[in-house]
Amino acid sequence: MTKTVLVTGSRGLVGRRLCASLRNDGFSVKELDLLGQGASHGDVTRLANIDAAIQGCAGVVHLAAVSRVVWGQRDPKLCWRTNVTGLQNLVHAALAQSSRPWILFSSSREVYGQVPSLPVAETTALNPLNVYARSKAEGERLVLEARSLGLQTAVVRLSNVYGCTKDHGDRVIPAFCRAAVEGLPLRVEGSNHTFDFTHVNDVVRGLRALIGLLESGEQSLPPVHLVSGHPTSLGELAAICCRLAKSDAAIAEAAPRSYDVARFYGDPAGARELLGWESAISLEAGLMRLIQDFRHELALHSAAEASV
Repeated sequence: MTKTVLVTGSRGLVGRRLCASLRNDGFSVKELDLLGQGASHGDVTRLANIDAAIQGCAGVVHLAAVSRVVWGQRDPKLCWRTNVTGLQNLVHAALAQSSRPWILFSSSREVYGQVPSLPVAETTALNPLNVYARSKAEGERLVLEARSLGLQTAVVRLSNVYGCTKDHGDRVIPAFCRAAVEGLPLRVEGSNHTFDFTHVNDVVRGLRALIGLLESGEQSLPPVHLVSGHPTSLGELAAICCRLAKSDAAIAEAAPRSYDVARFYGDPAGARELLGWESAISLEAGLMRLIQDFRHELALHSAAEASV
């Protein structure tokens, strides 16, 4: 019998690739996203939408969220309502099913805050510094608490996922790659700020491995990173993008935002031991793919304008 998986946030960067991967492997996939159409259009803050979508599902991958720190700072109430109330709705709906689905919750490296030492292991204490991070830490607490109520759950912590031109244009990697291709200034807010960038295709492989463990009946999965384990500063990232694009675009340094974590890179050992997973796409290879994709899109756009 074909198993059905619900993916919330299915129109996002990770959601689109994950839905395609699941379907390629024979799963039936239900989608729920504000950007969806028809049955796939829905709001996780509306319990009725979750109740309708979860029917008949063997599992749920919960990606839907106010997914950026800056958005959470601009509208804290919306961030909390989406990220926490939405998850509460999902847990409530899952508990109400006769055959309870597993839940895989997508958390963030933001939950650690500013750590005293690097790289960061999954056992590092949580110390969220902003609204978005606090909402994700609370989400982790809710998911772990749901285990005591009979749900099979897992938590994955992601860090700076990239790899598609359809991603939010103000995220750092798509912003840098597009600017380098167009020859526009790359604005670097905190050139020494250092992060762990992971290609979306690698992340989807890791999620599929976690889904496999949930499908096999694993009951006590620990939180796990899907990270490259390689630190790159924003200044270095901007320089790499310009070099790969053969661009003479200016790099404009600006002050960092007060609510951002300044340094993070994760220890991938847990994912290697638990899932047999490690990132396979190097940062330079992933950036080169994205730069080429932006060039292709811009060329098509220019051709379309010329034909008018």
